[in-house]
Amino acid sequence: MIHQYLKRLNIDELKPMQVEAINTIKPGSQTILISPTGSGKTLAFLLPAVSFINADIKGVQVLILVPTRELGLQIEKVFRNMQTGIKVSTFYGGHPFQTERNSLIDPPSILIGTPGRIADHIRRETFETRTIKTVVLDEFDKSLELGFADEMRTILKSCSFIKTRILTSATKIAEIPDFVNLVNPVEINFSDKAEETNLDIKYVKTGDNDKLELLIQLLKFLGADSSIIFCNHRDAVDRISDLLKHDNVTHGIYHGGLEQEQREISLIKFRNGTHHILLTTDLASRGLDITEVKNIIHYQLPTTAVSWLHRNGRTARMGKAGKIWVLLKAGDTLPPFISEATEEFSIPETEHFADNPAFDTIYIGAGKKDKISKGDIAGFLMKQGMLAKEQIGQIDVLDYASFVAVKKEELKTLFSRIKGIKLKNKMIKIEKAKG
Repeated sequence: MIHQYLKRLNIDELKPMQVEAINTIKPGSQTILISPTGSGKTLAFLLPAVSFINADIKGVQVLILVPTRELGLQIEKVFRNMQTGIKVSTFYGGHPFQTERNSLIDPPSILIGTPGRIADHIRRETFETRTIKTVVLDEFDKSLELGFADEMRTILKSCSFIKTRILTSATKIAEIPDFVNLVNPVEINFSDKAEETNLDIKYVKTGDNDKLELLIQLLKFLGADSSIIFCNHRDAVDRISDLLKHDNVTHGIYHGGLEQEQREISLIKFRNGTHHILLTTDLASRGLDITEVKNIIHYQLPTTAVSWLHRNGRTARMGKAGKIWVLLKAGDTLPPFISEATEEFSIPETEHFADNPAFDTIYIGAGKKDKISKGDIAGFLMKQGMLAKEQIGQIDVLDYASFVAVKKEELKTLFSRIKGIKLKNKMIKIEKAKG
């Protein structure tokens, strides 16, 4: 079956870390998997976990705890693409609790969730924990960092029939809390085996005390290549955003000061090509499903080696190459953990920013819970909206909303063509996506 799953995921072969994990993770085993962000840990635990599912048992059998909703949804997406026929659900804060309760009427075999939300369900006794035999603590170090220790303790204490425990982390954890209840676990450590050859690391300097002009010159030079700009603070993100708006440069922002919906739309637009620049804090350094990122720009220096590792993990994923740019102002020096960035780069003079992306994003006020599929949307836009296939980009269908990338020059005529026309026999709000 593993071969079939890989074929459906368009993966030719497993990585050594994944092979070792699959050979190690067996029913009743206890495993610690340490491997860098973007190295494929999700498949490393999903492939064995799927084989543990007993079709004759009704109830949650595999529980996967994640630090962020974004990581949970990413894991769910990978699992659905495997096309196993096994039901999976992801629970997280920020959307209706009752929707999750309803999905438990026919409980999923695999439940993914954030510690806070899963602990809430357990307190309310919305599902049985006695059927849970496998637990995965994914990105466990991040969950501890975000303060979820008490919630995880509550969850694990209530799951008294766990046989198989899997803990994953991008870096080695100095001390694993007792509540995890790992006894003589097997450690698989690939933290020092990152594919560094795919990273091209450079630093650029300015003699000024402000790096904004340096960043502007770099963005002009990089053109339309997708770039994530990391800052240490929200105010830096907002300040750079204001500057780019002044220069009419299309971009998105992502940080903890935004509402969940705003963050989600910003990520969707970055993934579908509406934005090729994303300004963010370390909140986006892991747990996000973003592929094909060409450049990581450290506008502000990461404060730790772990932050440096996770930020850079947003590029050079799945064997692809990526560029790392470190911006230095007068008086800045590289910290020891960036010692490999030995090459200074002089940015060639570039007069203009690249043309803004060719796509924009439209919002459709219906989603999976309304029985709307990608095929329904594509068919509607081609038949009723008279769009050619190449004029439609990525389609994202969420629970109660959908977002579609459409060629910008088609938007005005598209809205006039579909005005007053029903989608699947319903009048549904369709407009340009905000944000």
